[in-house]
Amino acid sequence: MLMEVQRTAVVKLSIPDERHDDLKRTMNTFRDATQRFADRGWAGDDDGYVITSRSRLQPLVYDTIRDNTGLHADLTVAAVNHAVAALDGCVEKMKDGKRTSRPVFTSNTAVYNTNAVSYFDGYCTLAAYGSGRVHAEYVYPEDSPQADYMEGDEWTKQGAKLRYDRQSDTYYLHVSIKQEYDELPAEAESRTVLGVDRNVDGYLAVTSTGAFVGNADLLNHKRREYERRRARLQQQGTRNAHLTIQSIGDTFADWSEDFLHQASKWLVEEAVAHDCSVIAVEKLSGIRERISNASKFQQWAFNELLRQVRYKAKAVGIIVETVNPAYTSQRCSDTECGFTQEDNRDGDEFCCQKCGKKLHSDYNAARNISHKFIQNWRTSGSGGATHHLALKSGILNGNGGYTPATTGG
Repeated sequence: MLMEVQRTAVVKLSIPDERHDDLKRTMNTFRDATQRFADRGWAGDDDGYVITSRSRLQPLVYDTIRDNTGLHADLTVAAVNHAVAALDGCVEKMKDGKRTSRPVFTSNTAVYNTNAVSYFDGYCTLAAYGSGRVHAEYVYPEDSPQADYMEGDEWTKQGAKLRYDRQSDTYYLHVSIKQEYDELPAEAESRTVLGVDRNVDGYLAVTSTGAFVGNADLLNHKRREYERRRARLQQQGTRNAHLTIQSIGDTFADWSEDFLHQASKWLVEEAVAHDCSVIAVEKLSGIRERISNASKFQQWAFNELLRQVRYKAKAVGIIVETVNPAYTSQRCSDTECGFTQEDNRDGDEFCCQKCGKKLHSDYNAARNISHKFIQNWRTSGSGGATHHLALKSGILNGNGGYTPATTGG
Protein backbone atom coordinates (compact mmCIF):
# COMPACT_ATOMS: atom_id res chain seq x y z
CA MET A 1 0.00 0.00 0.00
CA LEU A 2 1.37 3.40 -0.98
CA MET A 3 1.12 6.62 1.00
CA GLU A 4 1.33 9.98 -0.75
CA VAL A 5 3.21 12.79 0.97
CA GLN A 6 2.72 16.35 -0.21
CA ARG A 7 4.88 19.37 0.51
CA THR A 8 5.41 22.92 -0.64
CA ALA A 9 8.89 23.80 -1.80
CA VAL A 10 9.50 27.55 -1.40
CA VAL A 11 12.18 28.67 -3.85
CA LYS A 12 13.68 32.12 -4.27
CA LEU A 13 13.85 33.20 -7.92
CA SER A 14 16.40 35.27 -9.77
CA ILE A 15 14.53 37.30 -12.40
CA PRO A 16 16.28 39.24 -15.18
CA ASP A 17 16.02 42.97 -14.46
CA GLU A 18 14.29 43.64 -17.76
CA ARG A 19 11.49 41.16 -16.93
CA HIS A 20 10.62 42.35 -13.40
CA ASP A 21 7.91 44.71 -14.65
CA ASP A 22 6.46 41.98 -16.90
CA LEU A 23 5.96 39.69 -13.89
CA LYS A 24 4.53 42.50 -11.77
CA ARG A 25 2.00 43.32 -14.49
CA THR A 26 1.15 39.63 -14.82
CA MET A 27 0.52 39.26 -11.09
CA ASN A 28 -1.57 42.44 -10.88
CA THR A 29 -3.65 41.37 -13.87
CA PHE A 30 -4.12 37.89 -12.40
CA ARG A 31 -5.39 39.42 -9.15
CA ASP A 32 -7.80 41.70 -11.01
CA ALA A 33 -9.06 38.83 -13.19
CA THR A 34 -9.66 36.67 -10.12
CA GLN A 35 -11.62 39.51 -8.55
CA ARG A 36 -13.78 39.90 -11.66
CA PHE A 37 -14.58 36.19 -11.70
CA ALA A 38 -15.39 36.30 -7.99
CA ASP A 39 -17.61 39.36 -8.39
CA ARG A 40 -19.58 37.68 -11.16
CA GLY A 41 -19.92 34.47 -9.18
CA TRP A 42 -21.04 36.39 -6.11
CA ALA A 43 -23.69 38.20 -8.17
CA GLY A 44 -25.30 34.79 -8.63
CA ASP A 45 -27.19 32.90 -11.29
CA ASP A 46 -30.75 33.47 -12.49
CA ASP A 47 -32.08 31.98 -9.26
CA GLY A 48 -29.88 34.19 -7.10
CA TYR A 49 -27.47 31.45 -5.98
CA VAL A 50 -23.73 32.11 -5.73
CA ILE A 51 -21.98 30.38 -8.63
CA THR A 52 -19.38 27.90 -7.36
CA SER A 53 -18.98 25.78 -10.51
CA ARG A 54 -16.04 26.59 -12.76
CA SER A 55 -17.83 25.19 -15.82
CA ARG A 56 -20.72 27.57 -15.18
CA LEU A 57 -18.74 30.65 -14.17
CA GLN A 58 -15.95 30.56 -16.76
CA PRO A 59 -18.11 31.06 -19.90
CA LEU A 60 -19.84 34.10 -18.38
CA VAL A 61 -16.80 36.41 -18.32
CA TYR A 62 -13.79 34.46 -19.63
CA ASP A 63 -13.80 35.95 -23.12
CA THR A 64 -14.33 39.47 -21.83
CA ILE A 65 -11.47 39.17 -19.34
CA ARG A 66 -9.16 37.69 -21.96
CA ASP A 67 -10.02 40.44 -24.46
CA ASN A 68 -9.69 43.24 -21.91
CA THR A 69 -6.54 42.08 -20.15
CA GLY A 70 -4.61 39.88 -22.58
CA LEU A 71 -3.83 37.55 -19.66
CA HIS A 72 -2.32 34.20 -20.63
CA ALA A 73 -5.06 31.60 -21.22
CA ASP A 74 -3.77 29.18 -18.56
CA LEU A 75 -3.47 31.98 -16.01
CA THR A 76 -7.03 33.05 -16.79
CA VAL A 77 -8.22 29.50 -16.13
CA ALA A 78 -6.23 29.50 -12.90
CA ALA A 79 -7.89 32.78 -11.94
CA VAL A 80 -11.38 31.34 -12.32
CA ASN A 81 -10.34 28.27 -10.30
CA HIS A 82 -8.93 30.54 -7.59
CA ALA A 83 -12.15 32.54 -7.51
CA VAL A 84 -14.37 29.45 -7.43
CA ALA A 85 -12.44 28.04 -4.47
CA ALA A 86 -13.03 31.26 -2.53
CA LEU A 87 -16.71 31.38 -3.49
CA ASP A 88 -17.18 27.75 -2.47
CA GLY A 89 -15.68 28.56 0.92
CA CYS A 90 -18.17 31.38 1.36
CA VAL A 91 -21.11 29.12 0.51
CA GLU A 92 -19.93 26.48 2.99
CA LYS A 93 -19.90 29.13 5.72
CA MET A 94 -23.42 30.19 4.75
CA LYS A 95 -24.57 26.58 5.06
CA ASP A 96 -23.09 26.50 8.57
CA GLY A 97 -25.03 29.64 9.48
CA LYS A 98 -21.94 31.87 9.55
CA ARG A 99 -21.76 35.40 8.21
CA THR A 100 -19.61 35.93 5.17
CA SER A 101 -18.95 38.56 2.54
CA ARG A 102 -17.80 38.79 -1.07
CA PRO A 103 -14.23 37.51 -1.52
CA VAL A 104 -11.65 40.28 -1.94
CA PHE A 105 -8.22 39.54 -3.40
CA THR A 106 -5.37 41.86 -2.44
CA SER A 107 -2.19 39.77 -2.14
CA ASN A 108 0.65 39.79 -4.65
CA THR A 109 0.08 36.23 -5.84
CA ALA A 110 -0.46 34.43 -9.12
CA VAL A 111 -1.42 30.77 -9.47
CA TYR A 112 0.40 28.76 -12.14
CA ASN A 113 -0.84 25.41 -13.40
CA THR A 114 1.54 22.96 -15.07
CA ASN A 115 0.90 24.52 -18.48
CA ALA A 116 1.85 28.01 -17.30
CA VAL A 117 5.05 26.96 -15.51
CA SER A 118 7.72 24.57 -16.80
CA TYR A 119 10.38 23.10 -14.51
CA PHE A 120 13.98 22.39 -15.46
CA ASP A 121 17.17 21.64 -13.55
CA GLY A 122 18.20 24.93 -11.99
CA TYR A 123 15.44 27.09 -13.42
CA CYS A 124 11.82 27.37 -14.52
CA THR A 125 9.95 29.37 -17.15
CA LEU A 126 6.81 31.33 -16.30
CA ALA A 127 4.05 32.58 -18.57
CA ALA A 128 4.02 36.38 -18.46
CA TYR A 129 3.50 39.58 -20.41
CA GLY A 130 6.28 40.76 -22.66
CA SER A 131 8.57 38.88 -25.01
CA GLY A 132 7.82 35.27 -24.23
CA ARG A 133 8.12 33.35 -21.00
CA VAL A 134 10.25 34.60 -18.12
CA HIS A 135 13.37 32.54 -17.46
CA ALA A 136 13.74 32.38 -13.65
CA GLU A 137 16.74 30.72 -12.01
CA TYR A 138 16.43 29.02 -8.61
CA VAL A 139 18.45 30.52 -5.76
CA TYR A 140 19.34 27.95 -3.09
CA PRO A 141 21.25 28.47 0.16
CA GLU A 142 24.15 26.04 0.46
CA ASP A 143 23.00 22.50 1.40
CA SER A 144 19.40 23.62 0.94
CA PRO A 145 16.73 20.92 1.15
CA GLN A 146 14.80 22.90 -1.47
CA ALA A 147 17.40 21.82 -4.03
CA ASP A 148 16.61 18.17 -3.25
CA TYR A 149 12.93 18.82 -3.90
CA MET A 150 13.39 20.72 -7.16
CA GLU A 151 16.27 18.84 -8.77
CA GLY A 152 15.99 15.20 -9.80
CA ASP A 153 12.99 12.90 -10.14
CA GLU A 154 12.24 11.86 -6.54
CA TRP A 155 9.54 14.51 -6.09
CA THR A 156 6.81 15.16 -8.64
CA LYS A 157 6.39 18.88 -9.22
CA GLN A 158 2.85 20.12 -9.79
CA GLY A 159 1.38 23.61 -9.91
CA ALA A 160 2.79 26.61 -8.06
CA LYS A 161 2.00 30.00 -6.61
CA LEU A 162 4.18 32.97 -7.48
CA ARG A 163 4.51 35.46 -4.63
CA TYR A 164 6.20 38.84 -4.59
CA ASP A 165 7.77 40.35 -1.48
CA ARG A 166 7.69 44.13 -1.77
CA GLN A 167 10.18 44.81 1.03
CA SER A 168 12.97 42.77 -0.53
CA ASP A 169 11.78 43.16 -4.14
CA THR A 170 12.05 39.39 -4.45
CA TYR A 171 9.95 36.71 -6.15
CA TYR A 172 9.31 33.33 -4.53
CA LEU A 173 7.79 30.27 -6.16
CA HIS A 174 5.73 28.02 -3.85
CA VAL A 175 5.79 24.70 -5.70
CA SER A 176 3.40 21.86 -4.81
CA ILE A 177 5.37 18.61 -4.83
CA LYS A 178 4.47 15.05 -3.96
CA GLN A 179 6.10 11.66 -3.48
CA GLU A 180 4.74 8.20 -2.78
CA TYR A 181 6.15 6.01 -0.02
CA ASP A 182 5.56 2.42 0.95
CA GLU A 183 3.42 2.56 4.08
CA LEU A 184 5.61 2.03 7.10
CA PRO A 185 4.72 -0.18 10.09
CA ALA A 186 2.93 1.51 12.95
CA GLU A 187 5.33 0.07 15.55
CA ALA A 188 9.08 -0.34 15.40
CA GLU A 189 11.72 -1.48 17.83
CA SER A 190 13.66 1.73 17.34
CA ARG A 191 12.17 5.18 17.69
CA THR A 192 12.88 7.94 15.19
CA VAL A 193 12.59 11.58 16.24
CA LEU A 194 11.42 14.44 14.03
CA GLY A 195 12.75 17.80 15.20
CA VAL A 196 10.55 20.84 14.57
CA ASP A 197 11.54 24.50 14.83
CA ARG A 198 8.54 26.85 15.09
CA ASN A 199 8.58 30.53 14.13
CA VAL A 200 6.42 33.63 14.27
CA ASP A 201 7.79 34.89 10.96
CA GLY A 202 9.43 33.41 7.87
CA TYR A 203 8.51 29.72 7.71
CA LEU A 204 5.86 28.65 10.21
CA ALA A 205 7.78 25.44 10.98
CA VAL A 206 10.90 23.70 9.69
CA THR A 207 11.71 20.04 10.32
CA SER A 208 14.92 18.08 10.72
CA THR A 209 14.01 16.29 7.48
CA GLY A 210 14.14 19.58 5.58
CA ALA A 211 10.42 20.25 5.21
CA PHE A 212 9.64 23.98 5.21
CA VAL A 213 6.00 24.20 6.27
CA GLY A 214 3.68 27.19 6.10
CA ASN A 215 4.32 30.86 5.42
CA ALA A 216 4.15 32.76 8.70
CA ASP A 217 4.64 36.04 6.82
CA LEU A 218 1.45 35.34 4.86
CA LEU A 219 -0.40 34.65 8.10
CA ASN A 220 0.87 37.94 9.54
CA HIS A 221 -0.01 39.76 6.31
CA LYS A 222 -3.60 38.50 6.46
CA ARG A 223 -3.81 39.59 10.09
CA ARG A 224 -2.59 43.12 9.25
CA GLU A 225 -5.11 43.35 6.39
CA TYR A 226 -7.91 42.36 8.75
CA GLU A 227 -6.81 44.89 11.39
CA ARG A 228 -6.63 47.70 8.82
CA ARG A 229 -10.14 46.95 7.56
CA ARG A 230 -11.47 46.71 11.11
CA ALA A 231 -9.89 50.05 12.05
CA ARG A 232 -11.48 51.79 9.04
CA LEU A 233 -14.89 50.32 9.84
CA GLN A 234 -14.64 51.28 13.53
CA GLN A 235 -14.14 54.89 12.50
CA GLN A 236 -17.48 54.78 10.67
CA GLY A 237 -19.32 53.81 13.83
CA THR A 238 -22.49 52.64 12.03
CA ARG A 239 -24.48 49.49 12.68
CA ASN A 240 -23.64 48.15 9.22
CA ALA A 241 -19.97 48.76 9.90
CA HIS A 242 -20.27 46.86 13.18
CA LEU A 243 -21.93 43.91 11.43
CA THR A 244 -19.23 43.93 8.77
CA ILE A 245 -16.54 43.87 11.47
CA GLN A 246 -18.14 40.74 12.90
CA SER A 247 -18.29 39.18 9.45
CA ILE A 248 -14.67 39.84 8.48
CA GLY A 249 -13.58 38.75 11.95
CA ASP A 250 -15.32 35.40 11.51
CA THR A 251 -13.85 35.05 8.03
CA PHE A 252 -10.31 35.71 9.24
CA ALA A 253 -10.71 33.39 12.23
CA ASP A 254 -11.89 30.57 9.97
CA TRP A 255 -9.05 31.19 7.51
CA SER A 256 -6.43 31.22 10.30
CA GLU A 257 -7.76 28.02 11.82
CA ASP A 258 -7.67 26.25 8.45
CA PHE A 259 -4.18 27.63 7.72
CA LEU A 260 -2.83 26.14 10.96
CA HIS A 261 -4.81 22.95 10.41
CA GLN A 262 -3.08 22.39 7.08
CA ALA A 263 0.36 23.14 8.55
CA SER A 264 -0.12 20.76 11.49
CA LYS A 265 -1.42 18.09 9.12
CA TRP A 266 1.70 18.40 6.94
CA LEU A 267 3.98 18.15 9.99
CA VAL A 268 2.34 14.95 11.22
CA GLU A 269 2.38 13.49 7.70
CA GLU A 270 6.10 14.27 7.57
CA ALA A 271 6.60 12.33 10.81
CA VAL A 272 4.58 9.37 9.49
CA ALA A 273 6.49 9.35 6.19
CA HIS A 274 9.80 8.97 8.05
CA ASP A 275 8.42 6.38 10.50
CA CYS A 276 8.87 8.75 13.43
CA SER A 277 7.32 7.85 16.75
CA VAL A 278 8.36 11.13 18.41
CA ILE A 279 8.01 14.78 17.36
CA ALA A 280 10.35 17.02 19.35
CA VAL A 281 9.60 20.75 19.70
CA GLU A 282 10.90 23.57 21.88
CA LYS A 283 9.57 24.10 25.39
CA LEU A 284 7.56 27.32 25.56
CA SER A 285 9.28 28.25 28.82
CA GLY A 286 12.60 28.20 27.01
CA ILE A 287 11.60 30.50 24.17
CA ARG A 288 9.38 33.11 25.86
CA GLU A 289 12.13 35.68 25.46
CA ARG A 290 12.49 34.91 21.76
CA ILE A 291 8.80 35.46 21.04
CA SER A 292 8.16 38.13 23.69
CA ASN A 293 8.21 40.86 21.04
CA ALA A 294 5.75 39.01 18.84
CA SER A 295 2.14 40.15 18.73
CA LYS A 296 -0.44 38.34 20.82
CA PHE A 297 -1.82 36.92 17.60
CA GLN A 298 1.60 35.55 16.59
CA GLN A 299 2.06 33.98 20.01
CA TRP A 300 -1.42 32.45 19.76
CA ALA A 301 -0.57 30.99 16.34
CA PHE A 302 2.73 29.67 17.73
CA ASN A 303 0.91 27.77 20.48
CA GLU A 304 -2.12 26.78 18.40
CA LEU A 305 0.11 25.04 15.89
CA LEU A 306 1.56 22.87 18.67
CA ARG A 307 -1.90 22.10 20.05
CA GLN A 308 -3.09 20.90 16.67
CA VAL A 309 0.07 18.85 16.09
CA ARG A 310 -0.43 17.15 19.46
CA TYR A 311 -3.92 15.86 18.82
CA LYS A 312 -3.23 14.88 15.20
CA ALA A 313 -0.06 13.05 16.24
CA LYS A 314 -1.88 11.24 19.04
CA ALA A 315 -4.42 9.94 16.52
CA VAL A 316 -1.66 8.11 14.62
CA GLY A 317 0.29 6.90 17.65
CA ILE A 318 3.03 9.55 17.65
CA ILE A 319 3.98 11.34 20.85
CA VAL A 320 5.03 15.00 21.05
CA GLU A 321 7.86 15.86 23.44
CA THR A 322 9.48 19.17 24.33
CA VAL A 323 13.10 20.15 24.90
CA ASN A 324 14.85 23.25 26.20
CA PRO A 325 15.79 25.14 23.02
CA ALA A 326 18.81 26.87 24.55
CA TYR A 327 21.58 27.28 21.95
CA THR A 328 19.76 25.23 19.29
CA SER A 329 19.96 28.24 16.97
CA GLN A 330 23.67 28.79 17.68
CA ARG A 331 25.01 25.22 17.64
CA CYS A 332 26.38 23.63 14.47
CA SER A 333 24.25 20.55 13.79
CA ASP A 334 27.03 18.77 11.88
CA THR A 335 27.60 15.48 13.72
CA GLU A 336 31.38 15.91 13.69
CA CYS A 337 31.37 19.51 14.87
CA GLY A 338 28.75 20.85 17.32
CA PHE A 339 30.55 24.20 17.70
CA THR A 340 28.30 26.71 19.47
CA GLN A 341 28.66 30.45 19.03
CA GLU A 342 26.24 33.36 18.61
CA ASP A 343 28.03 34.53 15.46
CA ASN A 344 27.16 31.24 13.72
CA ARG A 345 23.68 32.56 12.92
CA ASP A 346 22.87 35.62 10.84
CA GLY A 347 19.15 35.85 10.15
CA ASP A 348 18.07 32.96 7.91
CA GLU A 349 21.67 31.91 7.28
CA PHE A 350 23.73 29.63 9.53
CA CYS A 351 27.45 29.39 8.90
CA CYS A 352 29.59 27.57 11.45
CA GLN A 353 32.58 29.72 12.35
CA LYS A 354 34.60 26.58 13.03
CA CYS A 355 33.86 24.02 10.29
CA GLY A 356 32.24 26.32 7.70
CA LYS A 357 28.99 24.30 7.48
CA LYS A 358 26.22 26.38 5.86
CA LEU A 359 22.51 25.67 6.33
CA HIS A 360 19.22 27.50 6.56
CA SER A 361 19.22 28.62 10.19
CA ASP A 362 15.77 27.16 11.00
CA TYR A 363 16.72 23.82 9.44
CA ASN A 364 19.88 23.79 11.53
CA ALA A 365 17.82 24.53 14.66
CA ALA A 366 15.35 21.72 13.90
CA ARG A 367 18.23 19.23 13.60
CA ASN A 368 19.57 20.42 16.94
CA ILE A 369 16.17 20.13 18.62
CA SER A 370 15.85 16.45 17.73
CA HIS A 371 19.52 15.86 18.60
CA LYS A 372 19.03 17.45 22.03
CA PHE A 373 15.95 15.30 22.69
CA ILE A 374 17.91 12.15 21.85
CA GLN A 375 20.83 13.16 24.06
CA ASN A 376 18.52 14.03 26.96
CA TRP A 377 16.80 10.67 26.61
CA ARG A 378 20.09 8.78 26.61
CA THR A 379 21.50 10.59 29.65
CA SER A 380 18.25 10.24 31.61
CA GLY A 381 18.32 6.45 31.28
CA SER A 382 14.63 6.47 30.33
CA GLY A 383 13.17 3.62 28.34
CA GLY A 384 14.89 0.88 26.41
CA ALA A 385 14.28 1.92 22.82
CA THR A 386 17.03 3.24 20.59
CA HIS A 387 16.36 6.74 19.30
CA HIS A 388 17.26 8.04 15.86
CA LEU A 389 17.22 11.51 14.35
CA ALA A 390 15.24 11.86 11.12
CA LEU A 391 17.20 13.89 8.55
CA LYS A 392 16.41 14.83 4.96
CA SER A 393 19.27 12.63 3.80
CA GLY A 394 18.78 9.66 6.12
CA ILE A 395 18.68 8.47 9.73
CA LEU A 396 21.25 9.30 12.40
CA ASN A 397 21.22 7.37 15.68
CA GLY A 398 22.21 8.68 19.07
CA ASN A 399 25.67 7.13 18.80
CA GLY A 400 26.43 8.84 15.48
CA GLY A 401 25.70 5.88 13.20
CA TYR A 402 24.20 6.94 9.86
CA THR A 403 21.79 5.22 7.45
CA PRO A 404 21.14 6.92 4.08
CA ALA A 405 17.55 7.65 3.09
CA THR A 406 15.69 5.40 0.69
CA THR A 407 13.14 6.81 -1.72
CA GLY A 408 9.63 5.50 -1.99
CA GLY A 409 7.56 5.20 -5.14
